[in-house]
Amino acid sequence: MDGTQSKRDLRRRVLAARRGRSERERAAAGAKIRDAVLALPATASASTVAAYYAVGSEPDTRLLVAALFERGHRVLLPVFLDSGELDWAAYTGPESLAPAGRGLVEPAGPRLGVDAVRGAGVLVCPALAVDPAGRRLGRGAGCYDRVLALVGAQALSLAVVYDDELVDAVPVEPHDRPVRAVVTPGRGVVWSTAR
Repeated sequence: MDGTQSKRDLRRRVLAARRGRSERERAAAGAKIRDAVLALPATASASTVAAYYAVGSEPDTRLLVAALFERGHRVLLPVFLDSGELDWAAYTGPESLAPAGRGLVEPAGPRLGVDAVRGAGVLVCPALAVDPAGRRLGRGAGCYDRVLALVGAQALSLAVVYDDELVDAVPVEPHDRPVRAVVTPGRGVVWSTAR
């Protein structure tokens, strides 16, 4: 089986399992993820944090986004472009968000450009699965692989998953970029072996 087929199969399994998670489980996961990310020294010292606003069955990052903003961090959230790139806009509170295509919620304020993420000290990425080497499985569009290439090693890159989505191995392709750590509700921050 090639890497593309392996990724499709793993995506299908993870998404099916996520659909079975209760709202209570997602909310509890979100509180633990928030606490783990906020406890990191890199987060405390970052003036700008790029994150994402979880939707559907994703581990909840809405609590993290709100807490970062309340603590005075500049929080950038992605805006999905038709080209597959991510633009960025500032989160200024829940009233600054609006429904967007693909079931996403995005900031309605001024767009800052795809390079705005370069100034982030911490990058919080969505993932469906992550392995100990920091290889992450996304939804397949490659958006965050391009973002990870932009921020480079100067930013602390974190992928957020449920505990059982930290797996032994994620199939990789040449364009895939690893994260430096993964955050799960039960394990907290787990540093990548390749960091």
